[in-house]
Amino acid sequence: MHDIRAIRDNPAAFDAALMRRGGAGVSSQVLALDEERRAAIHAAETAQADQNSASKNVGKAKASGDEAEFERLRALVGEKKAEVAQMQARAKALDEELTALLMGVPNLPYDDVPDGADEADNVEIKRWGTPRSFDFTPREHYELEGVIPGMDFETAAKLSGSRFVVLSGGVARVHRALAQFMLDTHIEQHELAETWTPVLVRDEMMQGTGQLPKFGEDSYKTTNGWWLVPTAEVTLTNIVNGLTVDEGYLPRRYVAHTQCFRSEAGSAGRDTAGMLRQHQFEKVEMVSVTHPDQSDAEHARMTGCAEAILEALELPYRTVVLCTGDMGFGARRTHDIEVWLPGQNTYREISSVSTCGDFQARRMNARMKPAGGGKPEFLHTLNGSGLAVGRALIAVLENGQQADGSVQLPAALHPWLRGKTTLTAQGELA
Repeated sequence: MHDIRAIRDNPAAFDAALMRRGGAGVSSQVLALDEERRAAIHAAETAQADQNSASKNVGKAKASGDEAEFERLRALVGEKKAEVAQMQARAKALDEELTALLMGVPNLPYDDVPDGADEADNVEIKRWGTPRSFDFTPREHYELEGVIPGMDFETAAKLSGSRFVVLSGGVARVHRALAQFMLDTHIEQHELAETWTPVLVRDEMMQGTGQLPKFGEDSYKTTNGWWLVPTAEVTLTNIVNGLTVDEGYLPRRYVAHTQCFRSEAGSAGRDTAGMLRQHQFEKVEMVSVTHPDQSDAEHARMTGCAEAILEALELPYRTVVLCTGDMGFGARRTHDIEVWLPGQNTYREISSVSTCGDFQARRMNARMKPAGGGKPEFLHTLNGSGLAVGRALIAVLENGQQADGSVQLPAALHPWLRGKTTLTAQGELA
């Protein structure tokens, strides 16, 4: 959410930043509603003062025996009481309307974010590793002989419908090993705090990180009002919801491995083959809560944490800065990390690492008390995949594939597979 005072102070700059994202300026609408709200608040306060003054004089009139004045003042108190209630209700309604409007406005991009309309305008800032040269035509993950026995889309469709999968045998073990490897690496090498959180959350938590009110159709809601989390960003970030913490509490760096659920409402017809885009998937998510002065450095640090996982797995990747037209709703700057998939002969996203500034903190009312004293200020929050487990599985399978349909597994995974190094063409670990 945005600071209304910043919009009042410089509405033109606010609109210009929004228009960089491809949207329209909204400052005139916001300020008109804000002015009406403030006028209603002032009217309610004036009526309350008149009521209070009349109430004081009622007793004096009664004591003096002036019955006419007593009745007049008593009637005035009743009128003012009704007027105050009406004015307060109007002010509250306008405040809710203004809040709803601001909750639907995306975050403003940092000045260093490249302008652009879509992913074609993203800017590459790093490339690591050299895609492997094959002496045969590489296939996509779901086409490999060693993968087919352990990746069952037909049974999943019977159980749940399209965009689900049943994993079994060696493939399921590699999938689990990847999640454990990521968690242990982040905990032991990157000093993130392992955290286990619910996957069912209240409306307020989805609002806090920006999934609501605008993007409810992208998530699943239960019949009793809980939401299934689209990512552990929701729960990890909301740990500080409503809190005012000491500066010394920061930074807080969390990591969690969870199931994630997305309806993919806006992606009909995209990436329907294989495991690339599923309604239910697993992710190892990183979230940092920082001092405002440290959020830029933390963004670079978190990006490095995600990149380190791919480097350990010996998977070629590139890192791009998303342009203004391709960023998510709550981000001020996003680094996408794209892993090389030889079966598609292209790089595909496996992690998005975003810094949100104080955008989410304002929605959550999460603040920090400066160590030297002074007024509490809003925290900064960041989030990033470290990594998407299913997409990491795809990358491991495709980059390690052999001509016979077996897969040579990365050395970094061997300890989590009890020394197994290969997924055989029969789908077993050896």
